[in-house]
Amino acid sequence: MSINLESSVGQIATDHPLATRVFSRHNIDFCCGGGNSLKNVCEQAGLNTDTILAEIQNELSTTSDNDTQWDKESLPDLIDHILKIYHRPLDEELPRLEFMVRKVHDVHGDKNPKMFAELKQTYVDLKNELDAHMLKEEQILFPMIKGGNGSMAMGPVHVMQMEHDSAGAALKRMRQLTNNYQIPDEACNTWRALWSGLEAFEESLHQHIHLENNILFPKAIKMEKELMG
Repeated sequence: MSINLESSVGQIATDHPLATRVFSRHNIDFCCGGGNSLKNVCEQAGLNTDTILAEIQNELSTTSDNDTQWDKESLPDLIDHILKIYHRPLDEELPRLEFMVRKVHDVHGDKNPKMFAELKQTYVDLKNELDAHMLKEEQILFPMIKGGNGSMAMGPVHVMQMEHDSAGAALKRMRQLTNNYQIPDEACNTWRALWSGLEAFEESLHQHIHLENNILFPKAIKMEKELMG
């Protein structure tokens, strides 16, 4: 990946949607101020261009973790992986997407009031649910599993699985509302970044839930039962 410093931040956001994570992090306006070059934006904001380019490269080079057979790894290692690859990035990604979904709703809601209103409410409800969900996992369920108390986790696991189902339904509904994230010709950069961000969020959350539902939870419960004889 090579980004020209003379390219406008709007064009970079269009060509590389994940770069908007970096722009949002540093309050770089890639929507209304999208015509400014990355070089000029960095100079005006006192940002180091090499640092910004490195952060963009890091976002664009993020890969999935499909190569690792996590069912063969230890439970503590799998939990640490889930925390690092999925939970911690969501600390930043969930509020970033909420900001954009609210902004796009406020600016473009009149184009399709019903769709934008339901999309905003569906996303905000999902974000709030995930915030509470991850907190319960980190403070209760994951320490329980790491402590070898998998059988005691059956109740909490059942609750987590029901919440996963609810999240999956919300993801499906958002995809329906956005026509499979097809970007309209009239979409601004924030609108485009939102659609791309929600689609990437969906893909990541699907993998996240898979690791927990299909590997972590069954393995933890099975291992505890084996220990109990």
